[in-house]
Amino acid sequence: MKALVLNQYKQLDFQEMPVPKPGPNEVLIRVQAVGICGSDVHGMDGSSGRRVPPIIMGHEASGIIAEVGTDVHEWATGDRVTFDSTVYALDDWYSRRGMYNLSDGREVVGVSTPNFRRHGAFAEFVTVPQHIMYRIPDNVSFTQAAMVEPVAVALHAVSLTPIQINDSAVVVGAGMIGLFVIQALKLAGCSPIIAIDLDDDRLALAQKLGATHTLNARTDAVVPAQVKILTHGRGADVAFEVVGANATINTAISCVRKGATITLVGNLTPTVDIPMQKIVTEQLRLQGSCAINGEYEASLALISSGKIDVGAILSAEVPLSEGAAWFDRLYNHEKGLMKVVLKP
Repeated sequence: MKALVLNQYKQLDFQEMPVPKPGPNEVLIRVQAVGICGSDVHGMDGSSGRRVPPIIMGHEASGIIAEVGTDVHEWATGDRVTFDSTVYALDDWYSRRGMYNLSDGREVVGVSTPNFRRHGAFAEFVTVPQHIMYRIPDNVSFTQAAMVEPVAVALHAVSLTPIQINDSAVVVGAGMIGLFVIQALKLAGCSPIIAIDLDDDRLALAQKLGATHTLNARTDAVVPAQVKILTHGRGADVAFEVVGANATINTAISCVRKGATITLVGNLTPTVDIPMQKIVTEQLRLQGSCAINGEYEASLALISSGKIDVGAILSAEVPLSEGAAWFDRLYNHEKGLMKVVLKP
């Protein structure tokens, strides 16, 4: 099969690879669409430490079952499917308690670390366990289904956050996940929803998708003061940080009221400095949101019903053979480029 392989950091090669063989509880999927995730772009240069070459990356994918393992009974060749990015054991302690995203020994499709290597979907075929798969509704395209994973990441973050109807919300970072968080907050009944970013084009898209107000942290007046004006002088009830950097995390903290919850979704920087006294004296709650924990069915249903718009995020659909060039464009932060879906 043809695959896009990270053979060295910053070196992606379109080459022949063996077709993987599904295990007894696995299926072989003929990939129809696979999205380039920001974590893949950061993994390409080695900065994340989670894409140790050689590795076939890619975990946002959809396709058609081409072969089933000997112990697979609920799926058949020809089924249209997508799959979770987390591979977990069903009998793990965390999985049994409904937290498979935190399970011990979990692996991620298309990721390699010093502890594991699992080839992903930047290829014509990929194998996955049957228990992480989901059927694609008839009215959802393969390209739409390849964007279910980031929608589910956003839904997981919102589901972890204590939200009441009409709560005010701040979203720091209007990239792909941030835009899905905004759409989920609108569905949850939040208002106002304030998007903060450095890019006016992304802020315009945020407003189209549900943000009631937008603030450019580079050009607007002091952002926390602006947020207070929009939230009865208190600050937001909840905030979502969807970048993972020191400045943006501190922006999120500075924009909330006393007793608020800040959900951290971004994971770019290993360590950050935070205002400990403010957090303690204002009784703020900081929590991380890790991956997905059962939100795939809801994500597919919301895309199918049109309540979540994934098409607004899509920048390009291109052949897998051109993947290396598009990786470079994303890595160089080409303006206006957000989600690129590769087609094997």
